[in-house]
Amino acid sequence: QVQLVESGGGSVQAGGFVRLSCAVSGRIDRVGTMGWYRQAPGKQRELVATITSGGSKNYADSVEGRFPISRDNAKNTVYLQMDSLKPEDTAVYYCYADVTYYSDSFRNFRNTRGYWGQGTQVTVSS
Repeated sequence: QVQLVESGGGSVQAGGFVRLSCAVSGRIDRVGTMGWYRQAPGKQRELVATITSGGSKNYADSVEGRFPISRDNAKNTVYLQMDSLKPEDTAVYYCYADVTYYSDSFRNFRNTRGYWGQGTQVTVSS
């Protein structure tokens, strides 16, 4: 019913940049808070940045000032511009979205839940 499709990522040298995108599709009524999380090998998944539907943003201290988050509400898409990359930014990056969706084809019933993207690898070499 709802899909999150990520794009971007890849391998880059330290100091370089990468741009991630995540588009939400399906029988959607509205998309609330969207964000990015990451998980490095052997570590727990951690918050990178979030943005509400009204545009309020929250960042992890480690990426503040380097990874601006933005969204296009008309496209139900969230972006993460990753600048001044460091080797410690190497991880799988996951998109997240709070989605209110129609659970039936006649759009009579709505539910809200969080959805995750499939993850995209970002590798930063020194």
